[in-house]
Amino acid sequence: MSKKKKQYKKLLVATRGEIAIRILRAASELELRTVAIYTYEDRYSLHRYKADESYQIGANSDPLKPYLDIPEIIRVAKENGVNKIRPGNDGIGIDDLQFRRKQTGIRNCARRLMIRQVEIKHTARR
Repeated sequence: MSKKKKQYKKLLVATRGEIAIRILRAASELELRTVAIYTYEDRYSLHRYKADESYQIGANSDPLKPYLDIPEIIRVAKENGVNKIRPGNDGIGIDDLQFRRKQTGIRNCARRLMIRQVEIKHTARR
């Protein structure tokens, strides 16, 4: 295992649905432990069960807004020993996460996992 894989051991996936499942699969192939976040509405979603750990965020009455709550996502990450966060595919929050990286030490790993996802997709189409 390379030094980079040892350095980053735990990834929080800050999105939902099929995108989250693909990210979790790529992270698993990179031998990273995974953490999923979910809202009350998504409590039975598959991405929650594909992750090694999962935590509910937001109020029970708010189905989507918690996925954009950067302070809450960072709180969950810090409380659970996460050192990488993969934000959602829509790009919302990426700049804020990069800014807060300096404050928290948690890195954004969107680029590396997106490359791995493309490799997986390419292999699947053969």
